[in-house]
Amino acid sequence: MSSSSSSSSSSLQWLSLVATIWLQIFNGPNTDFPVYSSELKDLKSISQVGINFLAFASDAGKLFGWFSGLAAIYLPPWSVAATGAALGLLGYGLQFLLLDHPKFSYAHIFALTAVAGNGICWINTACYLVCIKNFAADSRRVAVGLSTSYVGLSAKVFTVMTGAIFNKKSHHKAKHYLLLNSIAPVLVSLVVAPFMRFILPCKNVSNLSLGFIAMFTITLATGVSAIIGTIGSTSRGFFVREYSLSLGILLASPVVVPLAMKLKHAMEETLRNKKEKRIHDLDDAETGERIEELQVKEEDDDAVDKGAEVEESEGVGGVQILRKVDFWLYFFSYLFSATLGLVFLNNLGQIAESRGLPREETSTLVSLSSSFGFFGRLFPFLIDYYSSKRSCVISRPASMASLMAPMAVAFFVLANPTRLSLYMSTAVIGAFTGAITSIAVSATTELFGTKHLGINHNIVVANIPLGSFVFGYLAALLYQRGTEEGSHSCRGSACYGKTFLIWGTTCSLGSLLCTILYMRTRKVVS
Repeated sequence: MSSSSSSSSSSLQWLSLVATIWLQIFNGPNTDFPVYSSELKDLKSISQVGINFLAFASDAGKLFGWFSGLAAIYLPPWSVAATGAALGLLGYGLQFLLLDHPKFSYAHIFALTAVAGNGICWINTACYLVCIKNFAADSRRVAVGLSTSYVGLSAKVFTVMTGAIFNKKSHHKAKHYLLLNSIAPVLVSLVVAPFMRFILPCKNVSNLSLGFIAMFTITLATGVSAIIGTIGSTSRGFFVREYSLSLGILLASPVVVPLAMKLKHAMEETLRNKKEKRIHDLDDAETGERIEELQVKEEDDDAVDKGAEVEESEGVGGVQILRKVDFWLYFFSYLFSATLGLVFLNNLGQIAESRGLPREETSTLVSLSSSFGFFGRLFPFLIDYYSSKRSCVISRPASMASLMAPMAVAFFVLANPTRLSLYMSTAVIGAFTGAITSIAVSATTELFGTKHLGINHNIVVANIPLGSFVFGYLAALLYQRGTEEGSHSCRGSACYGKTFLIWGTTCSLGSLLCTILYMRTRKVVS
């Protein structure tokens, strides 16, 4: 490969990663649901059980997420991502247009929410595959981690955008969020479409190291900004717009990495050409030796490429994984941890309301969980990156098991009905839910191979709608028992007290199952 084509490949590789990052930033429109769920509850006279079913509807779309995996076999990644954005536009856009219409029923909201939820799967599949195909085996886990970490900021970004664009005192918060949920992913998918494609991975180790260090630095700065903005979210109008601008610059800044790579290669090419002009002739024998060395190197590279192809062809896919005990251990440990955390976050609005907090504070809690979720998604891959430099591979099941234990403790702490316990537990659950969700993509490839990732991981995340229905419905039933007759709202510790104890016990069981999975697979990993 010539130096110019190598330069182009390296730049396109990083541009494709930036494209997936920007898509993931806006690929969590369902995460802002707790902010406006209470308003929707009043507007359409929906019970708490009905609200939980709407959260389930968004997750139910993932039951058909495997369609995106099948489509990705035949369609280019940009079209897979565009399909997901179009489904979101349909689902949230129609809700925005028809929400105030008297004939727009709960059934319509449920169906459209499910359609939008399925769209999220399509964008996720496109992003996963681009990161895995465009980076070599020793760096693809880090690329996937960087990309998926940004989806943790979705709720934060949508909340900040809503505060900056619309009047904070407006009583139409639901419509504001629905509008942004529908159009933001479409606009971003149009911008990044040219870069959502498969390319040959760059093998320049020094360039990869520099690129990842720069990406990690930008990502950490973005996360710190998100947390600072959440802490200072008592917000005055000028501060909100000023903060929105600074956050927007940080979210756009990953594009500096491919631009810097392009400039670096251009400078190296210029220096190389100057050196070549000073060389007039070479000894024939020396030339022959160099040609032989290049041929040997090319053969070695071909062997590596073939080895990578063999590695990618390994593993099982589709319904075959349903026959494996490891799959079911993985499935239920995910169900009893990350999915449980997502159910908690979906109920955050009602939990805050039951403790007597104003509705405006719900957006602060959602931003808090989003910001810590972002760091939770990022840090496992920071550790993975530096451990790989020391030729140390950390088992994904072991990592997940260790993350589930603090989550279980946080659920038990929530039984203490104080504002401090709510904020602390929200931060912990948000962080560790994000970490487990992000690690799960690499865990799927570790357990079942990379070739059928698009289908396999969508089968795994089918546990999310199952958990959303079971855990959400149980929580809603216990909540309804605490309401007064004729009311849809509950106040006091009785609303969620038993629920938190059940969730803490369930999460502890998830940690145990994941530990068993690690014990079964550790020989393979080591």
